[in-house]
Amino acid sequence: MTNPRHPSFETLFVELGARRYPIHVGAGLLAQHDLLSSLTGDRDVLLVSTPPVAALYQETVLAQAPHARTLLLPDGEEYKTLASAEMIFDALLAHGVGRDGLLLALGGGVIGDLTGFATACYPRGVDFIQLPTTLLAQVDASVGGKTAVNHPRGKNMIGAFHQPRAVLADIATLATLDERNYRAGLAEVIKYGIIRDGTFFAWLEERLDVLLGRDAASLHHAVLQSCRIKAEIVIADERETGIRALLNLGHTFGHAIETAAGYGNWLHGEAVAAGIACATRAAAALDLLPPTDCARIVQLLERAGLPTRIPAALDWPALRKLMQTDKKVQQRKLRLVLPDAIGSARLCDDVPDAILEAAVKHA
Repeated sequence: MTNPRHPSFETLFVELGARRYPIHVGAGLLAQHDLLSSLTGDRDVLLVSTPPVAALYQETVLAQAPHARTLLLPDGEEYKTLASAEMIFDALLAHGVGRDGLLLALGGGVIGDLTGFATACYPRGVDFIQLPTTLLAQVDASVGGKTAVNHPRGKNMIGAFHQPRAVLADIATLATLDERNYRAGLAEVIKYGIIRDGTFFAWLEERLDVLLGRDAASLHHAVLQSCRIKAEIVIADERETGIRALLNLGHTFGHAIETAAGYGNWLHGEAVAAGIACATRAAAALDLLPPTDCARIVQLLERAGLPTRIPAALDWPALRKLMQTDKKVQQRKLRLVLPDAIGSARLCDDVPDAILEAAVKHA
């Protein structure tokens, strides 16, 4: 729906009863004084960000929340740790912030996950608002309430479900995003078309070149549609007991890649793209997915400049062991999300290791 007070952006709602919250999508949202200030009020506010992002947007945000304090954390996936979360706890305790406090997560998925995790724990739940500044964070990490930190033996293995009070996806911030991170975000956008919306996937095929050029109208549609799909799935299955697992297409392979390569060497979206390609090839080998659909998926990822193969240096036995730590594993059985058509996917148990290995080693 279009916000009647601000026709320049649109608003979706994640309908979770008393925890219902809006997702605002549009350009210039961080500078909308009455929007952000209406959410912060006169509460104790802590703005959490990184030095590169703060240099670009901290001044704008603080103009809407002038009483906020700021905490800058190290930048990068390798810093999504319990030690970084403890820095947030230290700041909250030092400033005497209570349960009525509010945190603002300004940055990409790492900052959103860290801030969300910290607010889930302190003190057993405090409010936070997502201000995502990367494409991946706007379409995925900021929505749905999954918060976590990494462990050396597995990505996102320490976490909690904690929904934000609001999400402000300001697509104007994507103009300052470097090319590699921008393309990495497209992996999650493409994922939504594969698992849920074949029409959206076809639109991405048609409009990819324009999206790569960061056309504002196309970006607005891509972010809004991605958030709409994720919101629908989260509303149906907030705690991932069923359909929400489909959002993990490519992630079982992808998280293993990130862990094996060392956090920060592969961007999350790059690892997910390679994981989607592996899952797609496995689905085709199992005759779940028509070869033509397999080819379309891999081709779109490649057109987006994303990896669709895993380097031989990341050996299969190590990856397979890491995949076994995936959160979808039940009774020691690996479960994978596999596409069965463009616009549809399913959760599959006990895919033969030979098929998984072939998908990973595809040349």
